[in-house]
Amino acid sequence: MKLMDKNLGLVEVQKLEGHTDRVWNVAWNPAADGVLASCSADKTVRIWEQSSLTRSWTCKAVLEGTHTRTVKSLAWSPSAKLLATASFDGTTCVWENFATDSESVSVLQVHESEVKSVSWNASGSLLATCGRDKSVWIWEVLPENEFDCAAVLTGHSEDVKMVLWHPTMDVLFSCSYDNTVKIWWSEDEYGDYNCVQTLGESNNGHSSTVWSISFNAAGDKMVTCSDDLTVKIWKTDISRMQSGEGYVPWTHVCTLSGFHDRTIYSVHWSRDGVIACGAGDDTIQLFVDSNSDSVDRPSYKLLLKKEKAHEKDVNSVQWAPDKESRLLASGSDDKMVKIWKLASEP
Repeated sequence: MKLMDKNLGLVEVQKLEGHTDRVWNVAWNPAADGVLASCSADKTVRIWEQSSLTRSWTCKAVLEGTHTRTVKSLAWSPSAKLLATASFDGTTCVWENFATDSESVSVLQVHESEVKSVSWNASGSLLATCGRDKSVWIWEVLPENEFDCAAVLTGHSEDVKMVLWHPTMDVLFSCSYDNTVKIWWSEDEYGDYNCVQTLGESNNGHSSTVWSISFNAAGDKMVTCSDDLTVKIWKTDISRMQSGEGYVPWTHVCTLSGFHDRTIYSVHWSRDGVIACGAGDDTIQLFVDSNSDSVDRPSYKLLLKKEKAHEKDVNSVQWAPDKESRLLASGSDDKMVKIWKLASEP
């Protein structure tokens, strides 16, 4: 469907109130429609659920009492049986039974200071964490909610802002205050993870802190955003890697600049090809490849700009995992979580 041809708007569906301090991150449950988690500087995680009758969202659970400082990041396991949360208190907690009993089942305490991000691989067998101590940890998920350290990766020279596993392969991506994205790869299932590529300013990368990473549905394109006010698109030949040819490098496709005028904190690629960005200019902006149906070089264009999406910085944007609903969640310094719908305007 040619999104550029349609008169689309980002319609606010509902404002979710409850957090008492800035909202850092939002994450949709990948296994259940209409379930969203959010985390905040108020040290809590909230689970929101949409009623099948009224279609409105309410807070179903508050996970609290474990983290003693800001909860910066959260991620559902692929089955959504577990939820991992990363905190400035130096711990990563893994929770289950969040609807009824908010007990964390595991507490991983290895980072020297603030934990900034957490990510599960596609099968749920590995968990990655990163922190202000410049390190990235990979954990093997064992039975009975045990976690065993599989690797400690120390290639970044500054605070690591985010870790993200590739959607189909066990390749790990990290981005940092050192202005780079690093890609970590293991030759085989039991091999060590090594940094196989660094995307920095010398190879068309960012010139300031890289805050966020996301992949398209196929996993052959990646988008990054930065304190340098740009969004960058990257590509690779995924089929060659999946057929066992070894690592295939990522290359720069294009840079989107001149759209946001404050730091871009969050970027997320929807399953039907729309890139959402949230930034310190209080806007949410959507981009799409207007040449997606042709063999020509991609041409990413602004689909729409939502001014004053929040009253303060937009820290997180995430599309719902299904293709049909076109729902987007956002979290902000204004303590709000908002649900939006990309819909045709009359």
